[in-house]
Amino acid sequence: MNAGKRRFLTGLFDAAVMAADPVRALMPHLPARPKGRTVVVGAGKGAAQLAAAFESLWDGPLSGVVVTRYGYGAECARIRVLEAAHPVPDAAGMVASEALFGAVSNLGPDDLVVALVCGGGSALLPAPPPGLTLRDEQALNEALLASGAPISVMNAVRKHVSRIKGGRLAAAAAPARVVSLVVSDVPGDDPAQVASGPTVPDLTGRAQTLSMITGRGIALPGAVISHIRSAASDAPSPDAPVFARNRVTVIASAGLSLEAAAARAREAGLRAVILSDAIEGEARDVGQVHAAIAREVAARNRPFQAPVVILSGGETTVTLRGGGGRGGRNTEFLLSFAAAVDGTGPVAALAADTDGIDGSEDNAGAFADSDTVRRMRAAGVDPLAALARNDAFSAFAAIGDLFSPGPTGTNVNDFRAILIGDPPG
Repeated sequence: MNAGKRRFLTGLFDAAVMAADPVRALMPHLPARPKGRTVVVGAGKGAAQLAAAFESLWDGPLSGVVVTRYGYGAECARIRVLEAAHPVPDAAGMVASEALFGAVSNLGPDDLVVALVCGGGSALLPAPPPGLTLRDEQALNEALLASGAPISVMNAVRKHVSRIKGGRLAAAAAPARVVSLVVSDVPGDDPAQVASGPTVPDLTGRAQTLSMITGRGIALPGAVISHIRSAASDAPSPDAPVFARNRVTVIASAGLSLEAAAARAREAGLRAVILSDAIEGEARDVGQVHAAIAREVAARNRPFQAPVVILSGGETTVTLRGGGGRGGRNTEFLLSFAAAVDGTGPVAALAADTDGIDGSEDNAGAFADSDTVRRMRAAGVDPLAALARNDAFSAFAAIGDLFSPGPTGTNVNDFRAILIGDPPG
């Protein structure tokens, strides 16, 4: 891909991330100062940056604790920042969960809890219920990640195997008022789905959750299934009196970030369209659908007229096929896309996770164009074989087209930009 297209696509990604900047997102939604204490709790890949931003904006005393992924910390003066493992939880996450419970204990009705919640919090807050262990929760996460299930299903299951998710942390804070400020990384922006809703309950019950598990053939440990079948797995109901004074606000989302990227493209003189901010499904299948649209535009100027940039977001999934490959959902999307646009004229794309990390590697995603497959083969890589073994990372690394901006301090999920034609200038 030429340098001009790479710079243009990177600029769109930067605009999307900037739209979810913690200070900008928090400023319009700060609650009024309470008569009593202000306690901040939080979890997610961008929780430390949210905490630092909240400190800079808050006019009054406060204390609290947040947990983020290893390497994603930020310096805070009054809020304690802990780090733990993602995407599979570890013992440090157990310590963090107990620290959050400790922060909201012994509060009164005049106290305020501000919950800063963003994507990644589910893995960062392991808190297995009585009778289960950390290893059970690790096995649960490993099975869910390998299943290819959408995030809504994963989080429904996680809520039933936790002492902190599904609104339970907010319930523990009662009678204090809880204000949840949520950065959404889920399709549809349901705040109860973000980080499995530690402070936001929902109505997904045991029967529905078990139906999701059996319908998708998700293999879970026997102890976990037994717990989900029991009344002990029931989470608080959203209409429980304990939540009556609480407030929940989505302060940043994929939709807002895509609008910012589209505005950046239009300012540069290029037509921009947004397909959806809530696309789900297998990453490789979604890649083929996007490729079909790009080919149609390149060949027939429909449904959009070139030059144009096509934007989309959401959260795709990857079903692991046992090949031992490396790479996350955005990189896999792009490898499938590249194979389907091979030789198709002026098509270039960037797919990346807005938190800066795609899966378990250190890249956010990758760049691809209609010449990617040829260059991979010239480098000794069979792109279709790499796709078959979930090894998109290695395929793009071989040609130097990984996109690695580092942790961004926010998380509004997948970002995809497809350029058909040449960028302005």
